Amino acid sequence: MSRELSAEQKQSLYDDGYVIVRGAVEDQLVDAALDCINSSERPNIMGTHSAFTKLVNASSVTPIMHEAMGYFDPPKVCQVGVRPVGKPTDRFNNLGYHERDMPYFASESHVDGSMTIAVPQEVQEGSDEEIYRRYIASGPNGDLGRSPDVIGHNMVPMFQDPEMTLGLGSFTAFVFVCLNDQTVEGRGQTSLLRGSHHEVEKFFRWQRDTNNHLGVEGPGWPRLDHDVPNRCGLVYLPQAVRDKFITDDAESTPDGKKWPRPTQILMEPGDACIAMYQIPHSGTRNELGTESRKSIIFRLRNKSRQPDKMVNGITDHPDRGQRGEWLEFEPGNNPWERSKYAMCNMWHEWHGMRDTVAQNAARNTSNLAN
Repeated sequence: MSRELSAEQKQSLYDDGYVIVRGAVEDQLVDAALDCINSSERPNIMGTHSAFTKLVNASSVTPIMHEAMGYFDPPKVCQVGVRPVGKPTDRFNNLGYHERDMPYFASESHVDGSMTIAVPQEVQEGSDEEIYRRYIASGPNGDLGRSPDVIGHNMVPMFQDPEMTLGLGSFTAFVFVCLNDQTVEGRGQTSLLRGSHHEVEKFFRWQRDTNNHLGVEGPGWPRLDHDVPNRCGLVYLPQAVRDKFITDDAESTPDGKKWPRPTQILMEPGDACIAMYQIPHSGTRNELGTESRKSIIFRLRNKSRQPDKMVNGITDHPDRGQRGEWLEFEPGNNPWERSKYAMCNMWHEWHGMRDTVAQNAARNTSNLAN
């Protein structure tokens, strides 16, 4: 079993923003994780079980990531992604559309680290400002106004920093481990917007250069879209990024809005997909499966960003506590600016990708010169 990515795999990671490592996790580790899921009535809340964390900690995923990315905290917890088989529903999704109307098996491509408060299931009335205020007041912490202490139902803060200049949490890499057959589209597998990590990085840089407010509620990225069926849908991708991936054959919602076509990640048990933090992604509806979709999701951050802070393996906002608590940092250590730098320089924390990145930069410079 390989303990590092090949040159071809690194090129795929550079080009596409993800790479699938076939057979990265041994059969006995997959079987133990499945046994844990099958023996529980509520497997989605069991992310601390060692049967799941060993999928990274005891598999070839760890040496592969050490070589490609660098050192990281061994995960202590993970996201257990079990999606039952289900048909389209009339429920409003996070984008403010009826789930049944969303194309690509209801994919909701998004960049991780964004506060998500449950969207209202009734069409909202009032002005845009009134809808915004009601929405941010409906989270777990109640009505605090526009504040970094507002927390979503996903436990992500509305803003990461006290000055409210960073509207996304961030890390370095995803690892998606597949536990059952996801080789056919429509079985609930993760979808990724191939190649979009480059555009997301460009967008972050534009935000930085405009006023150094990155992420949601920074330039070009409003929090809510009021021109959707429920009038209160989350803007999961900035328009500037979306527009780059709208093709002539892109599918639409009933209102005529076209949506970027994601790539369904087709994997077998034991396969692992390594992906950049910057790549938009989504779960999808398990409409055609014969059983629940079973994937385990890890979020890893290179240890060099904050050597004194432990990242637990599930959080998408490690500059704050898991439930939004404020962390203490030593004088001179501005975690928000370090994270902004990493968001705008996506290969900075991928130590084993430096040769691949340099080769591509030289090739791009040569092509421009010609």
